Amino acid sequence: MLYRENGQFKTSYRADLQIFPIVQDRWAILALVVAAFVLVPMVASDYMFRAILIPFLILSLAALGVNILVGYCGQISLGSGAFMAVGAYAAYNCLIRIDGIPMVAAILLGGVFATLVGIVFGIPSLRVRGLYLAVATLAAQFFCDWAFLRVKWFTNYTPSGSVSVSNLNLFGWRVETPAERYLFCLGFLVIFALLAKNLVRSAIGREWMAIRDMDVAAAVIGIRPMYAKLSAFAVSSFIVGVAGALWGFVYLGAWEPAAFSVDRSFQLLFMVIIGGLGSIMGSFFGAAFIVVLPIFLNQALPAVGDLVGVPISTAGISHAEFIIFGALIVWFLIVEPHGLARLWAVGKQKLRLWPFPH
Repeated sequence: MLYRENGQFKTSYRADLQIFPIVQDRWAILALVVAAFVLVPMVASDYMFRAILIPFLILSLAALGVNILVGYCGQISLGSGAFMAVGAYAAYNCLIRIDGIPMVAAILLGGVFATLVGIVFGIPSLRVRGLYLAVATLAAQFFCDWAFLRVKWFTNYTPSGSVSVSNLNLFGWRVETPAERYLFCLGFLVIFALLAKNLVRSAIGREWMAIRDMDVAAAVIGIRPMYAKLSAFAVSSFIVGVAGALWGFVYLGAWEPAAFSVDRSFQLLFMVIIGGLGSIMGSFFGAAFIVVLPIFLNQALPAVGDLVGVPISTAGISHAEFIIFGALIVWFLIVEPHGLARLWAVGKQKLRLWPFPH
């Protein structure tokens, strides 16, 4: 009964085009953001920050970028892990080679370099599509893995091939504790989510969706496929590159090329599929699912094994994770191809009509 828009009249186009046209949605999102910034740092433990919240925020940001390319523009990409690696290594090199550069500027520059790489590997999208485009973007993954492993300049000639970042500093504020790292990542996520939400509602966002639905018809009505596709690759790569820099700087602290392997690319694609293609909210749902499910299985499977008298080893739990992930992806593709975001939208629609039959 509380989730109704009765009496909420729109008297201008500006009011009608709000991100959250229903007042209840605006207040709920505002309360959620305030709780994330104020309440969570007060009650969450260090383990929750390190194991759940920080990975969730960074992977949500990466899934946001992938969703712009795959969900909104319809360009399949298997090179997201490579763009994350470019963002991380570019930000690292900017930080150590440019004296006095702020950490935020280095992270954003990492996104800029990821944008350039994304545009280069997005050029095949002008000629190929579908599986062929996926293979073309997969080439970016293999090329970046080779480059960061063999070209020692990227790792500052370290003997081990790994790099590390310490003493994170944000305009004089030392980002040290897990809570501070969480707030740092949360600030990035809120800003980029707001920008992405407005971007997909703009003219360029409508062009992306037109290319996704039928590129030939979009070209007929005057939409330039080259501009639309390359702009989607650019925006997506920028966001994914920033997420990669945060993953290296804030979450890992020290990393090597294996941290951004092809497994990371598939993981991000699975987030978008499970969360919901073409949905900003679906990026958050998918990231939460991918982050929380392994932790839940690590706790639940041994308990179930002890209950039935069949002990489950650590390797068995790992294998069970892959089996369950695969089964869930197949289930979502068959039963609900629009993912968790669609289920959320259906639930909201039913709540708006409750308790009346529908």
